[in-house]
Amino acid sequence: MLSNSMHPSHLKIKDFSYHLPEEKIAKFPLPERDASKLLVYENGEIKEGHYKNISTYLPAQSLMVFNETKVVHARLLFQKNTGGKIEVFCLEPDDRYDNMEIALQQHEEVYWKCMVGGAAKWKENQVLSLNIQLAPNKTLTVFADRVQRIDQVFILKITWNITSNTTETTNKELNFAAVLQLAGNLPIPPYLHRAAEASDEIRYQTIFAKNEGSVAAPTAALHFTPQLIDKIKEKEIDFSFLTLHVGAGTFKPVKSEEMQGHDMHAEWIAVSITFIQELLNRVKAKRNVIAVGTTSARTLESLYWIGVKMIKKEWIWEHNKHQSPGIEQWYPYENPTEIPAETALSAIIGYLQNNNKKQLITNTQIIIAPGYSFRIMNALITNFHQPQSTLLLLVAALIGTDWHRVYDYALAHDFRFLSYGDGCLLWGE
Repeated sequence: MLSNSMHPSHLKIKDFSYHLPEEKIAKFPLPERDASKLLVYENGEIKEGHYKNISTYLPAQSLMVFNETKVVHARLLFQKNTGGKIEVFCLEPDDRYDNMEIALQQHEEVYWKCMVGGAAKWKENQVLSLNIQLAPNKTLTVFADRVQRIDQVFILKITWNITSNTTETTNKELNFAAVLQLAGNLPIPPYLHRAAEASDEIRYQTIFAKNEGSVAAPTAALHFTPQLIDKIKEKEIDFSFLTLHVGAGTFKPVKSEEMQGHDMHAEWIAVSITFIQELLNRVKAKRNVIAVGTTSARTLESLYWIGVKMIKKEWIWEHNKHQSPGIEQWYPYENPTEIPAETALSAIIGYLQNNNKKQLITNTQIIIAPGYSFRIMNALITNFHQPQSTLLLLVAALIGTDWHRVYDYALAHDFRFLSYGDGCLLWGE
């Protein structure tokens, strides 16, 4: 249910700003993942601890929900015939593909939405290339051809082949996921102001990373280790997993004065029917559902609204998947409803069963901002986010204006900020 506040589209982004000194941004992770500091906010009270002791602050029989997406090597450095360099940042598949998995499994060629650094230097009909030496007599060559430009995003046709002194040229040996792994670079956040290092290959992935497709890590889960998971399980706390492939929109600053001028980037989600059933059981039993990361939070809350759409006979995404997102940016605020969460989740399960599907694959453009009423989750584990970001809006939606107190405390008590920084456990009202 929407609160009595104004429609979030009229929120002024300047009201969600704070001064973040450069020295507060963690440029590298700590040697141990669970050594990071933890701020705990509950009922207006702020406490300080460490991730290794997070189980102290978690009620028994809670459900923790993690995002098991995996970051791909999305940065490709191509070369022009003249020798100049063009950087391509692979954002997401073109709309011709039904989902991320299908697109990454393409052989021979693929169409991808990309940002291009130095696009003005890339002439029309000029094909770019890059070469990767796989073995002394074996070379992978990747080609990029411009197909279309939509605002700042390019649709590129990417092809590849492997040449060898002993075999004929082939482009069927590798799918696109393998091509990115071999030819691309890990896209660590731009605010780190450094190139990716070998250690980032491990530390900028969660221990749960499984499903390839993200261009940024679900950083809240970077703090968890196998030993910490075992310690939490001893408290009869369960774990469950979903997938939201983080898009470059996570780095997109809000440049408009009011939020109505900001377009949220739609991101792919994949959720199994088994997960939804487990979630339904927890909601019915009124157990705590704790989202680990804003990506898990966006997915959990999107599930509620997907169920609402199905109940209201508005779920047309399966027939219109290439024209609109599953959940539009402002849908929750423009379609107020009192449908219970268990009813919405049951509707999704029924839909999947009736269509012989084991998982729900769609995308979501949902924006969670002050004025939003949470339907599924009770608490959020997350890092400290950039000023004037949509992620900070989500935090403010959960704990209200106390986000100022939380961030002021973190700044005053030497917490480390952003992707490789410390984090917090925030309980909603």
